[in-house]
Amino acid sequence: MARRKKIYEGKAKILYEGPEPGTIVQYFKDDATAFNAEKRATIDGKGVLNNRLSEFFMTGLNGIGVPTHFIKRLNMREQLVRAVEIIPIEIVVRNTAAGSISKRLGIPEGTALPRPIVEFYYKDDDLGDPIVSEEHIIAFQWASQQDLDDMVALALRVNDFMSGVMLSVGIKLVDFKIEVGRVFEGDYQRLIVADEISPDSCRLWDIKTGQKLDKDVFRRDLGNLADAYTEVAQRLGVLPKNATPMTKPTLIN
Repeated sequence: MARRKKIYEGKAKILYEGPEPGTIVQYFKDDATAFNAEKRATIDGKGVLNNRLSEFFMTGLNGIGVPTHFIKRLNMREQLVRAVEIIPIEIVVRNTAAGSISKRLGIPEGTALPRPIVEFYYKDDDLGDPIVSEEHIIAFQWASQQDLDDMVALALRVNDFMSGVMLSVGIKLVDFKIEVGRVFEGDYQRLIVADEISPDSCRLWDIKTGQKLDKDVFRRDLGNLADAYTEVAQRLGVLPKNATPMTKPTLIN
């Protein structure tokens, strides 16, 4: 069997050349990182959970007319996605103060924000993904004003969808980040949601207890990350209630 061509390897995923032109195979790793990869660990089953959860959210978005790169899940760790030209900006939507906004502005964590706040971060690991303004994005030609308007509109539609889905299972969507890519259809360009949507890229709190069910469990040493992600997957019906996280294969002699 021919070996697949690796296109890119990041902190949580590997991208391989897809079976057809314009497609990519996205592989979810078990690696967990925090603080710009200063903290690292391998969490058995994390990649399986993120693959299934991202499939759930992307499929839901496609179903309500929010375009994404997701085509189909191939197996427990891989999915087939459309190849896109990624805009080098992470779009963060915040509903409740937590993380960096609390540190930057002195807003107590857990404070409800008056409306969803959209922030932009320049994707550059060496720089620590710094926050940037719309003026920076346009001046350095990372995206046009029309791109920015479309990115904000996509992010707010994702927020509406995700907030409702999470609320229905007793989880508060505190904040999340998405990436957006360009696809070209003849002379026409459009923007679609790319990368992944999973507890790696969201802050999720239990509405009643405030228990964290996202990567803050790993960042702050609050327990077992796979257990937290499994809880989210089970509440959403992605995994049966009695399921345990899928670990690496065990070799039997």
